[in-house]
Amino acid sequence: MISPAPVAALSLVLASEAVAPSADQTCTLAPERSAIVMNQTGFERFGPKFAVLRTETEAAQIWRLLDTEGALVETGQTRPAGFDASAGESVHHIDFSEATPVGDGFRIEACGAQSRAFPIGSPSYAGLAEDSLRYFYRNRLGIDLKPEFAGTPWARAGGFMTSRATCFSGEDLTGTTWPGCGYTLDTSGGWADAGDYGQYVVNGGVSVWTLHYVFERFQSRGELEGLDWDGARVALPNSRDGISEILLEARWQLEFMLGLQVPDGARVWVDTAPASDDRSNPTEIDGSGLVHHKLHERAWLPLPLLPENANEPRHLHPPSTAATLNLAAVAAQCSRVWRELDPDFADRCLAGSERAFEAALRHPALYARNLFDGGGAYGDINVTDEFYWAATELYLATGEAHYRELADQYRAGMSHWRPIFWASMELLAELSAQLHPDKEATHDHAVRVILDTAQDYQAQMEDTGYRYPLPPSDITWGSNAGVLNRGLILAAAHDVDPEQGFRDGVVNAMDYLLGRNPLDQSYVAGYGARAMRHPHHRFWAEGADPDFPPAPPGALSGGPNFQIMTDSIARDMQGQCAPQTCWVDHVDAFTMNEVAINWNAPLFAIAAYLEATQERQD
Repeated sequence: MISPAPVAALSLVLASEAVAPSADQTCTLAPERSAIVMNQTGFERFGPKFAVLRTETEAAQIWRLLDTEGALVETGQTRPAGFDASAGESVHHIDFSEATPVGDGFRIEACGAQSRAFPIGSPSYAGLAEDSLRYFYRNRLGIDLKPEFAGTPWARAGGFMTSRATCFSGEDLTGTTWPGCGYTLDTSGGWADAGDYGQYVVNGGVSVWTLHYVFERFQSRGELEGLDWDGARVALPNSRDGISEILLEARWQLEFMLGLQVPDGARVWVDTAPASDDRSNPTEIDGSGLVHHKLHERAWLPLPLLPENANEPRHLHPPSTAATLNLAAVAAQCSRVWRELDPDFADRCLAGSERAFEAALRHPALYARNLFDGGGAYGDINVTDEFYWAATELYLATGEAHYRELADQYRAGMSHWRPIFWASMELLAELSAQLHPDKEATHDHAVRVILDTAQDYQAQMEDTGYRYPLPPSDITWGSNAGVLNRGLILAAAHDVDPEQGFRDGVVNAMDYLLGRNPLDQSYVAGYGARAMRHPHHRFWAEGADPDFPPAPPGALSGGPNFQIMTDSIARDMQGQCAPQTCWVDHVDAFTMNEVAINWNAPLFAIAAYLEATQERQD
């Protein structure tokens, strides 16, 4: 293991020229883990097929593709790719995309080493899409999880069944006293956010948006019926004939978020301190239409813990501009996707969206900061992107020029488009706008941004030994979601321009998560020979107590993180691991191995996209 180099120095050192292949086919192989790593679930027949040979040998090597009987199918030469500092090792690339056999039991052989057996034909993107969507049902609160929907190991009694909460009162972490408020809200339903049972609007917002986006993209391309996302694939207890399970699952969370909106005329205490202040500044205002930032207990709940045993009172935390704009954006999107299916719900969504947006305009600087124990801060002191996103979604939903003009103003205030993240929403606006060519100017701008951004991601991928679209500087908490969210942009770019190989970039992103990485690790539970099993999670806690279940299929680990190593496991690894290897499958490793709704949402989106486009490849 090596100590991580400074971020600026984390680049792939490429071989300067081709080297003749070795004649003896023996070479120094990386210790401890498999010498040849790849997607552990297999490959499409006509899609990219790419493996990594972990070796310090400088000369190109002969590789052979063997069938189940050991017969030669294809052969070629590795491409020495040099030392990848973020992986802490030298690698060669094995590209066998031109081989198109179909079947199981294939192996790659190079340097005297053999890979595991793998299939070529149809990888399990369909199953992964279904399981990664089931993740959300399995994290529902306020409902008993039945075995016919959750699977027997993950069935459980519900928690927070009749949840009502009032505002936090007492001292915050800065020693400032909050008075509370004079109302309670029905806070039943929604999803547990991550490894704890806290619920956060900004994480819920990007997750709901992603599910809506998958549906709206399929709808815009006329692909819903052919893919059977009409309520028949993933059984849910609230199934309705002809309504997609994608929308029904998103609605479970959105109903909860709508319930966190401050009633008209209600007084509420908010933090009006500037973002740079060390202490909070509670101020009472008319909170009509604002949205509470989050809901959780006063202190962190123990692990493991069944939801039915989580009996500590929960509290509404002060409204924020970011949370309010999250509701405005996803509720506007809701009004579009539900318009023909449930006009009353669509009207309710639009009304909630417009109320929230107007409230954010009145209170544009209510920042969430790390003021309270018992849950994540999800602080955000730059909300220009949320304003741009919400205004764009409202324009796409209503066609009103007022919203377009506001969106243009907010866009002018942004210098660049950051990668998608719960606090960086500007690219969500572009992805939505790309689906609406009738809004010509907004659509055309979105296409330009998406293509330019996708090209940047492709270039970043070429600078990594393991060929995935994430720069070393972004190997941090939730890095695997960063890979997938870049995949969303690459997928959208492929829709616009299918000739530039953007879809191959999406496949590369999935290959990395499913095993083509220096740990030879599938970060998705239930998928691959070495699949994640013991995430940081209160209920999927087999790693803490064998009476609890492991992670269900389709749950995604947050992934490598060499920058925020604050849990007890990560602290012992700090300075001892290369960035891509700062990960372990341990229940206590919450900075590396937690699960979260905003990480699983893009996993579902990418799996569903690859399934939808796979037929055209095969």
